[in-house]
Parts: sequence; C-alpha cells; structure tokens
Amino acid sequence: MISEPEMAGEPGPMETREVVGDFSSEPVGRRRPRKSWLWALGGVVAASALWAPAVFVYGLGAQTPSTHGYRLDKDPCSSVRLTSISAAIAPRVSADVVDSGLLKHPAVDQAQCSIAVRPPAKAKQSKTGWSLDYYVGITVTLHKETDPGVEFEARRRTTDQGIVPADNVKAVPDLGDTAYLITRDISNTELRVLEGGAVLSLTLAASSSYQSEDTDDEIGEGPEIPDVSSYQPAMVNDMRDLMTSLSH
Repeated sequence: MISEPEMAGEPGPMETREVVGDFSSEPVGRRRPRKSWLWALGGVVAASALWAPAVFVYGLGAQTPSTHGYRLDKDPCSSVRLTSISAAIAPRVSADVVDSGLLKHPAVDQAQCSIAVRPPAKAKQSKTGWSLDYYVGITVTLHKETDPGVEFEARRRTTDQGIVPADNVKAVPDLGDTAYLITRDISNTELRVLEGGAVLSLTLAASSSYQSEDTDDEIGEGPEIPDVSSYQPAMVNDMRDLMTSLSH
C-alpha cells in the first residue's frame, strides 16, 4: 500500500528537528560539517594569543612617562637659589617662602610655593607708604602614570588668569623637551617647561602696595608697575638651576 505523499514542510522520519528555546537547529540527520567553524575559532584563538602579550607589554599604547631623575623628596622652595632673579631685581630673604606645599601620590608628586623677592631692609623695617614687591611662583609636577605631553602642548596659552593671545607665547630653545615663555600681562610672566613626565613652572609677578602708620596720610599715586618680561633671561637661568637641583 502506497502512503499518501507527505505534506510540504513536514520533516521526514530522518529529519526530526531539535528545538532549543525559541530557535530550531538543523535537522539531526542532516547536520553540516563544522570544520570551517572550528578553523575560524582556531584563528581567533591564535590571534588572541599573539595580541595578549602585546597588550601586556605595551598597555594599548600607554607607557609610563619618564621623570628623567627628578625627585620631590622634600619641598624644594626653601632651598631654590634664584641667583639670576636676585641679581637682576633683589635678593630673597630667609623668611620669604609663602603658600608652600608638597603633595606625594602614587600617580603624581607636586610641590608649589610663592617666594617674595625684595631687599632685606624692606623685609625687616616697618613699611610706610608705597612699596613695589616681586613674587616668584614655583610649581613642579611629576606625572608617574600618565604622559602630560599632549595636554601641555594643548594648554600652552592657558593661565590661571585666562587664555592669552598666541603672540604672548614664545618658545624657548634647548630647555627640557619643550618650553614656553608666557606673558600674561605687563606685570606677570611665566616660564613653563616639559621634560618627560615632569612639568615645571616659574612665574614672576610685580605688585605695589601701600602701608602707613598714619591714617591721615594722603595715599597719593603708587609706583609704576615695571614690565617684568625684561627679566625673562634671568628666569630661564634660574629654571635651569632648579632643574639641575631636582635631578641630583
């Protein structure tokens, strides 16, 4: 007896389908060979085996920056000499370091301070009337995990007083990897240096102040603020001296 033809789409005796969740697999009796799939998997495993050492060694391109021997074992501001600035303006005195601080961290070490530069006589005597004072700011930052080079270049026009025009930024040759003199205004200029993971900054600012013991005194007009950019060569010399002292 001949059976009726099987309906279209129904599996035959050897075509029972496996159902896993909402998806049906290939008929059991007609499974496709998996050699190509296994070969592809082998290729992925081989590529992963080659890639893993590269990730381990190179860290996806991120390398620990070199600090070129610079160390911040202690606050350097109390011992920095400022020989050239002292000769050009006035010597620093013993108790002239203000706002000094030292940060030690696995990722970043930083020292920061401000140093007054004025004749010793002015520092000791009672001030009356107007005076003209100079301040040197020093910041040393050692980046031990992240290379600061890209950000250093991108932010060369940025200061704590805003963004200066491009003409106010002048490259300094033969100082670290990259160095810039940044003129903020007539009374404030900064020398900023990058060397590996070390970023060093030396600023020079001039300001006038008035003090009097007699409240009836007429204040009058203060002294003219000088253009501190004339002291930039002295700043470069003292930055070299600072860099040498931090790397020994």
